[in-house]
Amino acid sequence: MTPAARALRVAIVASAGLCACTAAPVTVDSPKSVRGRELPPYESVEECLRLYPGDRVEYAFESTAPVDFNFHFHEGRTVVMPVVRERSRADAGVFIPPVAQDYCLMWEAGPAGAVLDFRIRLRRAGN
Repeated sequence: MTPAARALRVAIVASAGLCACTAAPVTVDSPKSVRGRELPPYESVEECLRLYPGDRVEYAFESTAPVDFNFHFHEGRTVVMPVVRERSRADAGVFIPPVAQDYCLMWEAGPAGAVLDFRIRLRRAGN
């Protein structure tokens, strides 16, 4: 994705206040595992959580078609994406936030759509 296209996508998301967060939040006592989440073409899904310095978010995903994935937060009207994976079928990692903030993991399908499996586990600092 070109920088101009990425900037446009970020602007659209920020201006629309888009949040397709699912109903059940991810908590320390309740890791989230989703299998077979259908994403129609160009649709997205988000999982958002409140994080504090030293927390750890373990995440992994697999997709039947390439998706754009990011871990982001909002600073006013700006969307900051410390983790970005473009056109990926799978990824896994650990994110440790530098500041207290609401953060979101987001997957966006391309023209083919996708079927997504993902796992998110939250570990609080000191646990």
